[in-house]
Amino acid sequence: MAKNVAIGIQSFSKLIENDCFYVDKTDFIREWWDSKDEVTLIARPRRFGKTLNMSMTEQFFSLEYAQKGGLFEGLSIWEAEAYRNLQGTYPVISLSFAAVKETCFSEARKSLCRMIEEQYNKYEFLLEKNLLNDKERAFYQEVTAGMSDSAASAALRMLSDFLYRLYGKKVIILLDEYDTPMQEAYINGYWNEMVSFIRTLFNSAFKTNPWLERALLTGITRVSKESVFSDLNNLKVVTATSEEYASCFGFTEKEVFLALDQRNMGDKKEQIKLWYDGFIFGSQRDIYNPWSILNFLDTGKFSAYWANTSSNSLVSRLLRESSPRMKETFEELIRGGTLRTSIDEQMVFSQLDSSEEAIWSLLLASGYLKVLHFEDEIPDGLGEENADWEPVYELALTNLEVRRMFRSMIRGWFARAEHDYNDFIKGLLQGNVRAMNTYMNRVALQTFSYFDTGRNGSFSQPERFYHGFVLGLAVELSGRYFITSNRESGFGRYDVILEPKKPAEDDAVILEFKVLDEYDEKDLEDTVASALQQIKEKNYSAVLVQKGTPESRIRRYGFAFQGKRVLIGQEL
Repeated sequence: MAKNVAIGIQSFSKLIENDCFYVDKTDFIREWWDSKDEVTLIARPRRFGKTLNMSMTEQFFSLEYAQKGGLFEGLSIWEAEAYRNLQGTYPVISLSFAAVKETCFSEARKSLCRMIEEQYNKYEFLLEKNLLNDKERAFYQEVTAGMSDSAASAALRMLSDFLYRLYGKKVIILLDEYDTPMQEAYINGYWNEMVSFIRTLFNSAFKTNPWLERALLTGITRVSKESVFSDLNNLKVVTATSEEYASCFGFTEKEVFLALDQRNMGDKKEQIKLWYDGFIFGSQRDIYNPWSILNFLDTGKFSAYWANTSSNSLVSRLLRESSPRMKETFEELIRGGTLRTSIDEQMVFSQLDSSEEAIWSLLLASGYLKVLHFEDEIPDGLGEENADWEPVYELALTNLEVRRMFRSMIRGWFARAEHDYNDFIKGLLQGNVRAMNTYMNRVALQTFSYFDTGRNGSFSQPERFYHGFVLGLAVELSGRYFITSNRESGFGRYDVILEPKKPAEDDAVILEFKVLDEYDEKDLEDTVASALQQIKEKNYSAVLVQKGTPESRIRRYGFAFQGKRVLIGQEL
């Protein structure tokens, strides 16, 4: 009989004691322990079992669970006596930064310090023993949510010392979602203060801590070594392209299909693969995100469970404010295309505003992109002339769930003017220029500032707006048209072409965008004329004609912009 699926339980013992559905990942403990790495950082997307694995690891090693070896009976780690003898034998300090999402540094710092204080509260009985001297007792009392930087920096190292004296064994430190405070710091503008604080905390806890046996950190991204790990030369980093622990986070296809069979859902395997497969760790392909699989097993319904579990505000902002070139690449990804680029798996958040490579790296680390192919062979004769060579990754959107998430995100960009936007689409399809002008100006007025929130935005440069607008068109009209932008045709590169999938039913459309040139043009009417003239002179219709579209079935529109004002004209 299939076990009940429990949604949202992140405690290993609670899952096991309640006999809930559980995919055995205890072999992670063996692999991690046998590695003998002193400090391990594992980066995986959200909702991939990081917290559950950390709970499992804590309850395997912690002295607090010394009498609960039965939790692991029947699981893979319990098969070998050597590992059974390890269970419940170490003092463990376990923390999670997942909830540190404050909008200012002072409150975020207070939250981090309070978490350390809670660890001290667990062992307050130490103050009654003869293990600490007067100065150490005074320090113990100093550890509060408002403690000094020096006290916060030393707190985990000192607690490790105290626990070593109590139990006679070095400690294991587990830190889940270590990078959440830094992502929030980047979003809310206190990056430098947070990095400085975290760096001293990590150095003391993981580098200069003689009472540390092992440490395990998890997160979504690998924040650059220069940011917070500058002093940690004992750090083992495991990212999405690493071979280590490749099947320990997320469900393998074998595990997913077995669960489907147990619930008489075997006929859903092909759809499950389309919706939720696609994650790749190292050379391990066909990894599924557990959150979506669990929810599907629970409800039997297909939905974007994983993609909708948290705010995608950072990803949305980066895409919305990105360059036209990046938006064009994203159009291709949404249509099922691929991207070839170099990737830096050391996230430098300060580069997200200026580096497309950094954004693609973040999307890969977050699980929105997958690696289809990785060219890492150094070219023959690599010398000074090829000193800048870097490995190239071929990337694609991970699966249908992710693609639907981005389509929903793009629609959300126009939510403030949804009615007008939809009416504009109708006007475009019907060739109603007057309606297009009315609705487009409303859309621009209501939406322009939303696209202009970036540091480099400007009302005088509406490229960010209309390239986002093109993405919106790609989503809304993808069922009827092939939509391309900034491609070569005739004697130049057009802005947007809508090529009908059923030419007998729909006309082809060419859109050209232009900003009013105050030196050569008196008003928006001149700018519209210039845009239409460019379509004609550059022969942008050539690519359509070559495919058999007659000139009479091609409509040409010029879009003229001046600040938030828009004028659309059609070639008659």
